[in-house]
Amino acid sequence: MDPLILLFALGVAARIARSDLRFPEPVYEALSIYLLLAIGLKGGVELSREPLAGVALPAAASVLLGFALPFILFPLLRRLARLSRADAASVAAHYGSVSVVTFAIAGAYLERRGIAAESFMPVLLALMEAPGIIAGVLLARAGGLGGAPVLREVAVNKGIVLLAGGIAIGWIAGPEGYAPLKPLFGDLFRGVLALYLLELGLVVGGRVPDLRRAGLPLVAFGIAVPAVCGIAGLHIGAAVLGLSPGGSVLFGILLASASYIAAPAAMRMAVPEANPALGISAALAVTFPFNVFVNIPLLASFGVPS
Repeated sequence: MDPLILLFALGVAARIARSDLRFPEPVYEALSIYLLLAIGLKGGVELSREPLAGVALPAAASVLLGFALPFILFPLLRRLARLSRADAASVAAHYGSVSVVTFAIAGAYLERRGIAAESFMPVLLALMEAPGIIAGVLLARAGGLGGAPVLREVAVNKGIVLLAGGIAIGWIAGPEGYAPLKPLFGDLFRGVLALYLLELGLVVGGRVPDLRRAGLPLVAFGIAVPAVCGIAGLHIGAAVLGLSPGGSVLFGILLASASYIAAPAAMRMAVPEANPALGISAALAVTFPFNVFVNIPLLASFGVPS
């Protein structure tokens, strides 16, 4: 019963009850900018701690898979869930990106059982935040820009600039350079995230009819995708990347997780015509609890020798 999840539920309940609780648009914009920059900075700092040669193969695989996954999921969402291009691209971006909270829970689960994992796994988490979002924006924009340069629009999109720029700055600055910023971008992160999830709850509560129209196909998608991706990630981690059993489990969870922090913030800025309730609800209300209560123990039982 994490307070963050309860605040999201409060926002949903408040909007369904037709409360006059609202976040001014400039406040939402400020929260989004803060979260994306904080995530990028932290990821860049983690990346700076590791020798690039040792993490090169897992890092390259993480970026490639994070970018490719939305392209695989997009046609499924279009055909099975019958979503519009913008909505399908937005949901696919949520599942191409990753969940920091799910990763943290999986790490704690393994630690309690004395199962070790590679120290660079948080680096892979950071690297997988942005590629799926970039792919989602490309998918959304590819059908509606005519002759406009899609790649350039994606590259200069403010959500992508904040994530990629934050990673670059954190990597260059390193832990010592980041230290003066840690009170703002590290210590206050969960507090700002709490406000952001309350706002997301208000958004989702106001779009419940849209979620109902998407119906069972989207719920089935939110369970089937993490189940399949988790097993695939477990085998890729062990057989291709040579990770330890604990590292392979965490890699499987990274592929199985869906973002409800970075992706909603970035996609709402980059693809405002998409319905934000679909991606956040599938990721948070379906995939998140499935991963926590089912997928993490399941992958650990498959991937770690008894």
